[in-house]
Amino acid sequence: MTENPLQQKLKGYKLILGSGSPRRKMFLEEMGLEFEVRPKAVDEIYPENLKGEGISRYLAELKASPFKQELQPNEIVLTSDTVVWSKNQSLAKASNAEEAFQMLHTLSGDWHEVITSVSFTTSTSQKTVSAITWVKFMDFSEAEINHYINLCQPFDKAGAYGIQEWIGMVGISEIKGSYTNVVGLPTHLVYKTLMDMVS
Repeated sequence: MTENPLQQKLKGYKLILGSGSPRRKMFLEEMGLEFEVRPKAVDEIYPENLKGEGISRYLAELKASPFKQELQPNEIVLTSDTVVWSKNQSLAKASNAEEAFQMLHTLSGDWHEVITSVSFTTSTSQKTVSAITWVKFMDFSEAEINHYINLCQPFDKAGAYGIQEWIGMVGISEIKGSYTNVVGLPTHLVYKTLMDMVS
């Protein structure tokens, strides 16, 4: 089996995914990368003055902080955070069906931004990149929102939805930017950044 250019460049390096997200794990696998999954828990608290990309960038870098003292010279840890930004507020993960309903009701019939920041941390450096995708939902009825919440229990996702799930299939009228970014990882930026880092 032939290797892609990034696989060839990463020989001698160890890539660590500092996330338990099955979607981010899937994307790295589909990119053909070898990596270790090593999530570390942090309190995802950010300064109140941050907005949009500032939030995702801060949290992506915060998630890397527990690794900094233990990384070997050939190791690269990848941490990431996704923010759904709508009407000048961040829609985080819903803790219950009522919160999920309110979030989806807010997103209904309008554009919102999905911002993912990815931090690449080594023993000597850190680089963080971000992607922004604009997503427009159609108007949802209460029945449609409730059906989706009952069907998919989207409580582990920013904005209380997964674009790859039922609500994305039936409810997105337009998307501008990277699709994989909305799922949780801007794979084109991951590829380019790693290519640049190990050149």
